[in-house]
Amino acid sequence: MKTVRLTAAQAMVRFLSAQTVEIDGREQRLFEAVFAIFGHGNVAGLGEALYSARDRLPTYRAHNEQAMAHAAIAFAKASRRRRMMACTSSIGPGATNMVTAAAAAHVNRLPVLIVPGDVFANRRPDPVLQQVEDFGDGAVSANDCFRPVSRYFDRIQRPEQLVPALNRAVAVLTDPAECGPVTLAFCQDVQTEAYDYPESFFAPRVHRQRRIVPDPREVSEAAALLSKAKKPLVVCGGGVLYSDAERELIDFCARRGIPAAETQAGKSALPDDHPMAMGAIGVTGTGAANALAAEADVIVGVGTRLADFTTGSWAVFKNPDRRFIGVNVQPFDATKHRAVPVVGDARVALAALDKALDSWKASDAWIKSAAKAKTEWEATAARYTAPTNAPLPTDAAVLGALMRAGEKSDVVVCAAGGLPGELHKLWRPGAPLGYHVEYGYSTMGYEIAGAIGVKMALPDREVVVTVGDGSYLMMNSEVATSVMLGRKLIIVVLDNCGFGCINRLQKETGGAPFNNLLRDARHEVLPNVDFVAHARALGAEAVKAASIAELEAAFKSAHAAKSTQVIVIDTDPIGSTDAGGFWWDVAVPAVSNRAEVGAARRSYEDNLKLQRIGD
Repeated sequence: MKTVRLTAAQAMVRFLSAQTVEIDGREQRLFEAVFAIFGHGNVAGLGEALYSARDRLPTYRAHNEQAMAHAAIAFAKASRRRRMMACTSSIGPGATNMVTAAAAAHVNRLPVLIVPGDVFANRRPDPVLQQVEDFGDGAVSANDCFRPVSRYFDRIQRPEQLVPALNRAVAVLTDPAECGPVTLAFCQDVQTEAYDYPESFFAPRVHRQRRIVPDPREVSEAAALLSKAKKPLVVCGGGVLYSDAERELIDFCARRGIPAAETQAGKSALPDDHPMAMGAIGVTGTGAANALAAEADVIVGVGTRLADFTTGSWAVFKNPDRRFIGVNVQPFDATKHRAVPVVGDARVALAALDKALDSWKASDAWIKSAAKAKTEWEATAARYTAPTNAPLPTDAAVLGALMRAGEKSDVVVCAAGGLPGELHKLWRPGAPLGYHVEYGYSTMGYEIAGAIGVKMALPDREVVVTVGDGSYLMMNSEVATSVMLGRKLIIVVLDNCGFGCINRLQKETGGAPFNNLLRDARHEVLPNVDFVAHARALGAEAVKAASIAELEAAFKSAHAAKSTQVIVIDTDPIGSTDAGGFWWDVAVPAVSNRAEVGAARRSYEDNLKLQRIGD
């Protein structure tokens, strides 16, 4: 057996560099790059190894560890999970900063390789700087925080452990069912230790998307159920985009006359003008999709994990006889709520299900009902997004301006606050992957960092960030990173002076406005943040729009610009799109001295009766 003597860090970098993926007949790097913020724990070992490989495995520097991991996650999502990145940090806070991002990747089933530095395996200098000590367990380090938010976790305590660990890591990262974050905690002394690795470990390997073929019996059972449906509905999840199955879904819905609704992750899979496209479903759903969901007797979930925002906390599907079909690569998701499972790749499974249905089609009455609901909703939505001269426009009015002034190829990026709800209801993507909203974990601070990853994956499209002032203040450092890397973004900051979404939720549950809007938080001086000056200080070009008309003009100018643009507009913290939508199970106190809370509790108890779980 031929061997090559390398440090463990060098071996990791060489292995990652040898992994490629074939996409549409073209071979590309599986790992596009490594995001790194160096410190003690990775600068000497991995830092030296990455420097030596910088031409074949680029290294990018960010300003915040959580942010760089968000960028990596967004890159993977915009790459349909076929390509990915690795992220490395020092031990201590550098590592734990990435735990939030790992959780976002875990919830959203997105691949990212996280390589935090770890303590000394030999334990001679313990406790080292930033080491977390457990009084009852000498094997614990801060990196154990990654265990519950990793699909696979390992701690590299000997150089030879890399061989099985990296093979297992890549197997998980590239598996459509297991896909998610992998954490390899890398002891800092081990990174620098040498070992004679087998040359075969570094042999180039080409990965190809695995398309799981469903069991014919499951397809047959699902087809038998669907062919009896009087009012069928498809719920399109992110799995449709990851499978590159948009065409199959469009053809399936058109041929079978089945209306389709989209989750946050699935939005943009269906063209907005498709007659069977009903738009968003659930808590942030359209009036059309939710009206059909209330009547649907067979719901076909394709690539969705059926989270509470999709199901209206399991109250939106009101038909007492409704049944579910779960089309998913992951059995855990395919079998939720007693669904008839079709475990397989979305593209392959839809084709198989379509074939098994023979000549069946939904009734003309149901198709007409869907068309009527769609027309009515479009008229309603247009009123909310129409031009306005209001001194403080709503989020909906801002989105209307961006759609009017934008391009069909734009990619909108968002994550938290009230904007994801408005976007889900109202945004009309012009092309697949044109809607990128991280709403599985709804991570404040994802927006700008994630947009960098999207731009890396889709460099020929304009990437538009819609972000509230709250999320912007929480994590804005990657404005400087986008400038540094030459990854142009258009960032639209909607300043409503606080956490407007949670303020509305607080009042809806009977609470007094408290600690959300800046004016309602304890303060000696009311902050007046100059977001334009701040963005300019980070290297971006920035302007303030005083009206919707000025916003449209600024947005058109931003498209023509070559570098990162920031547009700031003051918005209404109270107004939101009250049409469409659905109840969300947010527990209300059973005892309170506020009459408003008592009224909200009674309403809450009435809504709980709508939930249908397990039947």
